[in-house]
Amino acid sequence: AHIYWEQKFAGRNVKQARKIDCELYKYVLYYLEVRQVFLDPKLSLNKLSDMIETNQTYLSNVVNRYFGCHLKDLVNTYRVEYAKELLRSGGCPLEELPQRCGFLSRSTFYTSFKKVAGVSPKRYMKQEQRAVPSEPIEYV
Repeated sequence: AHIYWEQKFAGRNVKQARKIDCELYKYVLYYLEVRQVFLDPKLSLNKLSDMIETNQTYLSNVVNRYFGCHLKDLVNTYRVEYAKELLRSGGCPLEELPQRCGFLSRSTFYTSFKKVAGVSPKRYMKQEQRAVPSEPIEYV
């Protein structure tokens, strides 16, 4: 995360890029990618700021400035990417997917999935099944 920060933000003279911004950026990545807090359906700006031990305003500003979206959108993107992994692996039935990925409602899941992936979960699953080459048949 630190190397990415240096390449993407520090070297480009981003307005008011502060050391604390870098730290918060790394914490956000850590909590989302390592701790997978996005699986908590009740995750909020308040809850994440408590985990990181910062205030909501700083956290919100860092997410908006460096991730280019609101925290809700960032979290839903992580949830959808996780759902895509589960669909590719066949590790979860479609009916259970919203809950397993941290969504409180099925409709929010479908809306977010289509926004991030560009297709519905069912269509995504069909596309992935077609993309996987079948095993070569050996003739004896």
